[in-house]
Amino acid sequence: MRTGQVQLPSKQRNDLHTLRSLAPYLWTYRGRVLLSLLALVAAKVAMVGSPVLLKEVIDALDRSRHAQIALPVLLLVLYGLLRAGVSLFNEIRDSLFARVRHGAMRHISIKTIAHMHRLSLRFHLDRKTGEITRDLERGTRSVSSLLNYLVFSIIPILVEVSLIAIVLLVNYSAWFAVITFATVAVYIAATVLITEWRMKFRVTMNQMDSTASSQAVDGLLNYETVKYFDNEALELQRYSQTLRKWEDAAVKSQTSLSALNVGQGSIIAIGVTLIMLLAAREVVAGSMTLGDLVLVNALMIQMFIPLNFLGVVYSQLKHALSDMDRMFKLLEIQPEITDKPDARPLQIDKAVIEFRDVSFHYNADRPILKNISFKIDAGEKLAVVGASGAGKSTLVRLLFRFYEVNAGQILIDDQDIRDVTQSSLRANIGIVPQDTVLFNESIYYNIAYARPGATGEQVKQAAKTANIHDFIESLPQGYDTLVGERGLKLSGGEKQRVAIARTVLKNPPILVFDEATSSLDSTSEKNILAALKEVASHHTTLVIAHRLSTISDADRILVMERGEIREQGSHQELLALGGHYADMWNLQQQKQKNALS
Repeated sequence: MRTGQVQLPSKQRNDLHTLRSLAPYLWTYRGRVLLSLLALVAAKVAMVGSPVLLKEVIDALDRSRHAQIALPVLLLVLYGLLRAGVSLFNEIRDSLFARVRHGAMRHISIKTIAHMHRLSLRFHLDRKTGEITRDLERGTRSVSSLLNYLVFSIIPILVEVSLIAIVLLVNYSAWFAVITFATVAVYIAATVLITEWRMKFRVTMNQMDSTASSQAVDGLLNYETVKYFDNEALELQRYSQTLRKWEDAAVKSQTSLSALNVGQGSIIAIGVTLIMLLAAREVVAGSMTLGDLVLVNALMIQMFIPLNFLGVVYSQLKHALSDMDRMFKLLEIQPEITDKPDARPLQIDKAVIEFRDVSFHYNADRPILKNISFKIDAGEKLAVVGASGAGKSTLVRLLFRFYEVNAGQILIDDQDIRDVTQSSLRANIGIVPQDTVLFNESIYYNIAYARPGATGEQVKQAAKTANIHDFIESLPQGYDTLVGERGLKLSGGEKQRVAIARTVLKNPPILVFDEATSSLDSTSEKNILAALKEVASHHTTLVIAHRLSTISDADRILVMERGEIREQGSHQELLALGGHYADMWNLQQQKQKNALS
């Protein structure tokens, strides 16, 4: 059991911090953002100007009531132009901001996925795929939602309230502005306080949503295991229990939203009533005209209609910030393995590999490797054998620098792999892993993945070397056959031969075979071993093996036990030694005889 499980940063992020995290993505489109805001302000000026102009029309008509009626054509034309301007400037704002919104989503999505690829193997072993993908999906989607709420709701409301307040202060009694500001202040305070209280339900909804997604994906990825143990009911029960908690939180969120809406409606109704009573009294007193009454009423309606949705908008804004928060926390996780600032590309001359006094542990109280030292000369084939847990596969992970050694050095042509770039290191090593996982793409894509620019003939030649070309050609769709999720449409042996073909195509100076023939039948194993022997003859090769018959031709064999090298030598030397290797060989030979008899 490993400790040090990778988790999201636990520190509390406030909303301002989250918004600051978003700012760099908007800065890329700062010109469009500025033009969008100018269009927004122009639209609001036109919107507030419309009732002001309508007041002049009404007053003009009212003054001519006892005289010859003169139609204020110019004012009516201007009024129509202002109404048209509102729509025009809003559409300009939307068009300009579309690139900002979708561009920011694209940049954040790319950065997040790139960051996930940079994170260490330890993180990816500890993560839950369904939970992480749901967090990323909600996070990127919330970027668009947040920008929509800010640019199309929050900022327009602030601009409109400010413009209306200016009109009221300049033209009428200060009490109009006082009542307006007081109503808005009480409205916003109630909205913020109640929404903050409601956020706990949203947080619970997100947690249960991510957990349910993780459980669903986990169950589907392990479909065969579920079937083997007849545990469909258990999977549905777990999923149902999680969704029940999500449902309870969702119901509480909705009912509390209804209560919030009732409170907001009451505040608005009181504010509008007070304003209209004050305006009516001013008209009766003769200090305001009929047009002023219409103007004040129109301004109040114009202001409170968007304010009526402020609770929903603020709630959704908080939800979006909450969703973004988890995604940005992912971006704050620091990769465990990083290149040094002065890291240089690995320079391969002879491809000599050396482990020099290497010690390593996942947990401090459980050492995996203890002062391991060995050297693989250019073109040499070195095999490592031992019981499960001896540390064989850890050697491979350290060579690929998925983990850093705790002590000692790993050198390739006298270059410490910590001093070279990870990209150049891995470009020079090819591997056939024990558990081959393929992309849900065609067989051709999976083989060509080792060298995307390879020709079709090169891909087929690699498949022939791996003894899988004839099988592929026998399929109805040939190399275009889709392999399914994680390659589940292929057998274990077929997947492993695809992995061998992929490594043959890559043709790196260093080859690693980690139980490369463990899923093959005896006939296929013999054919592939012959091919691999030819391929490896010109490469420095490290072989991790369980079946000793597959590595009897190795130049040198290391026998590991509990993280230490117990024996080393050629196959014949180790048999003559009569130690642990000889015991393993005799045991496997006896099992093979029993299987044939």
